[in-house]
Amino acid sequence: MLTRLAIRDFAVVASSELEFGPGLTVISGETGAGKSLLVDALGFLSGQRADSGMVRHGSERAELHAEFDLCDAPAAREWLREQDMLEEGGEAGLCMLRRTLRADGGSRAWINGRPAPLSQLAALSAHLVEIHGQHEHQALLSRPSQLALLDAFGGHEAALARVQAAARHWSGLLREREALSNAYLSKPGDVSERSDWLRHQLDELERETLAPEAIAELNAAHRRHAHAAGLIAACESALARLGGDGEELPALPQQLQQLRGDLARVQEHEPRLAEVDAMLEAAAIQVDEAAALLDRVRADLDLDPARFEELEATLSRLHDLARKHRVAPDALAAHRDALALELEGLRNAGARLQALDGEIEAAAGDWRQAAQALGRARAAAAKTLSASTTALIDELGMGGGRFEAALEPQPQDRPDPQGAERVEFLVSANAGQPPRALRKVASGGELSRISLAIEVAALGSDAVPTMVFDEVDSGIGGAVAEIVGQKLRALGDRRQALCVTHLPQVAAQGHTHYRVSKAPVEGMTQSAVEVLDPEGRVAELARMLGGVKVTEQARAAAVQLLDGAG
Repeated sequence: MLTRLAIRDFAVVASSELEFGPGLTVISGETGAGKSLLVDALGFLSGQRADSGMVRHGSERAELHAEFDLCDAPAAREWLREQDMLEEGGEAGLCMLRRTLRADGGSRAWINGRPAPLSQLAALSAHLVEIHGQHEHQALLSRPSQLALLDAFGGHEAALARVQAAARHWSGLLREREALSNAYLSKPGDVSERSDWLRHQLDELERETLAPEAIAELNAAHRRHAHAAGLIAACESALARLGGDGEELPALPQQLQQLRGDLARVQEHEPRLAEVDAMLEAAAIQVDEAAALLDRVRADLDLDPARFEELEATLSRLHDLARKHRVAPDALAAHRDALALELEGLRNAGARLQALDGEIEAAAGDWRQAAQALGRARAAAAKTLSASTTALIDELGMGGGRFEAALEPQPQDRPDPQGAERVEFLVSANAGQPPRALRKVASGGELSRISLAIEVAALGSDAVPTMVFDEVDSGIGGAVAEIVGQKLRALGDRRQALCVTHLPQVAAQGHTHYRVSKAPVEGMTQSAVEVLDPEGRVAELARMLGGVKVTEQARAAAVQLLDGAG
């Protein structure tokens, strides 16, 4: 439900903030005062394209802001959740839409404070508000919306859910079969030829040890044998230097011990030498351990030409395999496993494909059965909706008009989650005229009243919580105007309804009444919006009844209209 609408520097509105509640809110005002600007603001907040001409003259940009209570908008909550835009605690919170229009032509939009493209704004707004009037933003002109309204009117949620579940199951089986066919049956004879090739490749790969750690050890062993002579010489040289060269230079451990003894004799004169002695002691230990490890390394090193040749041959085979299969040597094991998995899949593909054919046939039958049940329910609902709406069209001053919710069958050879038919709302505004698609109705006033009739007949059964009617009373008056007002009020008992009107019979039916007025301010025309108290409503209805000069008779008639409202 729309709870707040704030407008700044938009057309002739300098600044205005309106709060809305449930029921029917009516908006009236003199011609040219800017009544429909509120509808335009909601339209632009719903993703309509806008131009810089809507920015108030002399201003840099227009700002529009709307807040919606999500308590009665589960579809909007779900959309926000899917887009990761649902605010913390948003289950019972507000959804905030904001849009700016710059005088240089730029435009930006936000949803709950996050930047959003107009496509997202439009997608979300479709779950929040419907605008009926002489504008293109009307959900009832969309065939998917018409189908959704018919299903809501008929209470088809459970039947539609069964169709959608059956369609998902059927689609999943078709995707599995297509994947198997693409992988294994793209050409005649592929299965046996591919199987033979895979077995040959696997035989070749399985003759080698391909674990990445084993290949790493092979490379390390190869490097040791390739550099064995240098390694042996380096180890022997280091061991000789650590153990002394047998001539003038004593062994390194002996040098360290001698150095420690020299320092010990003078340590009492410099306490810090104790720390140096500790370091030298640790160094002596490390030198002993290094010498022991060097000795073990030297013992492991061996000049073995035969072993070196064996390592060379093994690594050469591995590199040849890697080049052949176009992978790195350490990826050969994973490649082998993938080939083995594919071969196993090939062995099972024929049996699975055969089983899939039977499962697909059964799934298609389940979907058709569910779709036929939904189709029967839709036909009954369409008949009832058509009769109710036709009767209301006649009441709304379009005598001889006719409405028909026409069902059109769809192909049943594919898993359609929406069922086996689509709906097209057809209307004939006058007797003797053939019905045409609702979206092709030329007259904006007729379209508004027809949309109102559909909504009233459906009693707001669609999920959109807020409905806006702009000039639905165009071209009518008298008793028909009173009926329009009564129908809008009845609709307001089920959904929040906003109506821009110039007829007192309609305005009197509102639960809340706003008046839009205009006046020159510093040489510029500005519009202002105010909510009317009971006395203000009488004055406004009297103005609407009596024109420029308000008479006592007009005031009395206004009071009578208000007393008879509801």
